[in-house]
Order: sequence, then structure tokens, then C-alpha cells
Amino acid sequence: MTADPLFDLSGRVAVVTGGMGQLGSVYAAGLAERGMRVAVFDVARGDVPDGVRSFEVDVTDRASIEAAARAIETDWGVPHLLVNNAGLDSPPDAPAEEVGPFESYPESSFDAVMDVNVKGAFLCCQVLGGAMARAGRGSIVNVSSIYGLLSPVQDLYAFRRESGETFVKPVAYSVSKSAILNLTRYLATYWAKDGVRVNTLTLAGVWNDQPAEFVEAYTARIPVGRMLEPPEALGAVVFLASDASSYVTGSNVVVDGGWSAW
Repeated sequence: MTADPLFDLSGRVAVVTGGMGQLGSVYAAGLAERGMRVAVFDVARGDVPDGVRSFEVDVTDRASIEAAARAIETDWGVPHLLVNNAGLDSPPDAPAEEVGPFESYPESSFDAVMDVNVKGAFLCCQVLGGAMARAGRGSIVNVSSIYGLLSPVQDLYAFRRESGETFVKPVAYSVSKSAILNLTRYLATYWAKDGVRVNTLTLAGVWNDQPAEFVEAYTARIPVGRMLEPPEALGAVVFLASDASSYVTGSNVVVDGGWSAW
């Protein structure tokens, strides 16, 4: 069967930030399987599949991004796709002050999340998006979250409070992911005449072996009745990377199982 040329990505070059993580590794492998040459930027190191190169990059450090970008351009040319996937959130074992009341949320924690989630995307867009604009083509996918559209539902975490913990879903992740929406809109209009499309991909919570009490509460609020499986986010990335989305820019593609439709 002949591949659909609308979705043909073969021979193109992609950069995926946070490419060693749960979703980033799915994006990187899936794009490579479709014939793209893929570079992953991550502070973590590890094995990567065929067709993928790993670069140790801190997305909050412009010089680190520029060094990797030069190596990619030398070997493969200017990327056709940038997926700004790198993200930071308070982990389940976060210190108590990070998951306490808003009034005492640490400034240092806020700065760390904003640095990775917002400044990291901003810097990668400057360096790689700027190269795309000079080349006259490209697609940027900025990954956001339903918590960037809507406030976290604090009741989902009631099971932790009922067990004696003090737990509030922190503020910084939501603020950072909301900022991504307007970074996308700004750049979509800024680079429209340079052939660079910029879109947001907004995702619901991803299944990652979370506590059963959380999964039960979370899925009860999703119309389709389950959390997002990582491969289900790949289709939207392929669409936004391909010529099938040639007239799509400044948009927010929501993959949330209906969460935001309630």
C-alpha cells in the first residue's frame, strides 16, 4: 500500500526536547519509525532507538541548545520539526513545602518550573525556530496540559489529605502551561509569512502507574473513562508535523478524552 503523501515525514529532521521521558521517548521513536531523523534534547542520558540521536542539552541554557543545533545542522540540516516537550512538575515525593498551601509555595520551586517549561520552550524556539524561519519552513509543537486551560481539580487529591497528608496540587505547573498557549499564538503570527507553523498540543493526564485512588477519581471526570496512553498523543504530533496540517497554525489541539468538554 502506498503511504499517504499528506502524512509522509520521511527524510525530514525533528528535535524533541525531554526526549528521554515517558512521552518524549514515544514521540522520538514514533517519528523515527516514520522516516524522520530525530534528535532528542535531554539532561538525562540513556539508550535511544535506531534513527534517533541523543544530545545532552539543558533547555534553560541557550549555549547548550546552540551547540546541539549546530551539530544537527552540520549533519542533517535545519530541523523541520521542533517538539517542545520538556517539562517539570512537582513529583509525587516532592517536599512538603511544595505541596502545601499556595500562600507558602516556595519561590525557588516556582522559578524552577517556569525556567524549564516556559524559558526552555522560549529558548528552543529562538534558536531552532529562528533557523526554521531563515530556511522558510518548519513546524513547532509546544506541549501543554489541560491544567494550562483549566484549574487543577484539588478534590482529585483528597485521598492524600484523608491519609493525613497536607497536599495541594501546586500552582507553577498550571501557570507555566498556560503561558505556552500564548507563546504559541505570538510565534504563529510572528513567523506566519516565514513558513513556520506553531501550534499547541494540550494533553490530559497520562497513565503512569499512579495510585489507584487517584486514577479512580481522575477517570471518573473523563468522558471516555480512562487516562491517556502515551502512544495516543503521537498521532497529533504526526499530524502537526506533516503536510496534512499545512493550514494549521496558532491552534490548540486538545487531546484530553473530553475532559475540557464538561
